[in-house]
Amino acid sequence: MTSYSPPPSLPPPPDTDNTSPMPRLTLIVAATKTNGIGRNGGLPWRLPKEMAYFASTTTKAPEGTTNAVIMGRNTWESIPKKFQPLKNRANVVISRNDQYELTPSPSPDPTATTTHLHNSLDTALSNLADPQATANRKPLHRAFIIGGASLYTETLHLPPSSPSFVDRILLTRILQPDFDDCDTFMPHFVEIAEEQGSEPWRQASHAELESWVGAEVPEGEVVENGVHYEFQMWVR
Repeated sequence: MTSYSPPPSLPPPPDTDNTSPMPRLTLIVAATKTNGIGRNGGLPWRLPKEMAYFASTTTKAPEGTTNAVIMGRNTWESIPKKFQPLKNRANVVISRNDQYELTPSPSPDPTATTTHLHNSLDTALSNLADPQATANRKPLHRAFIIGGASLYTETLHLPPSSPSFVDRILLTRILQPDFDDCDTFMPHFVEIAEEQGSEPWRQASHAELESWVGAEVPEGEVVENGVHYEFQMWVR
């Protein structure tokens, strides 16, 4: 078991992703062994250090570029107002309600933190892939899907031919307790790939995880606030 400290400050990850026009999607999620991810509109656990890993991973980008965090409306609303938008990232919110109003806190650097509202995943991805859109933000390095369950499901069902195909999952696997009272679940990504007949998922090595994240990541079982978990990366 490992007592986890936040990742040390390391240089941004190498620019191995295609920044133009649209990188493949990466899902980032914390889930139980039965894929539970939420309860009563929030997280069933309180893991500040795991959240620090999330923040560091979704923020790191080479100089002159930025990452996008793509989320559904409920996920956006679950972020405390004082943290909206997630800083130093392009925040993309998807809501079918065209009249929905985003009221994020003003950012001192609009090129570092921008917020966009779209009524579908397709329009959101098209906007991110549009070279003209970079006039209002830095060029895109990586794009992360951060929730909720319906958005995870929709993106995992994108066909391999899609330029926004999901090829990586950063999974914090909650090992114990079981959190049997979860009422929100992410889909079984391995089963979806099998149903699609697409390339199967494999769990990457810890060295691969650290190389892609660009930071040291605790290996094996981590314990925080009585919760046991493990940092994993799945690729295809």
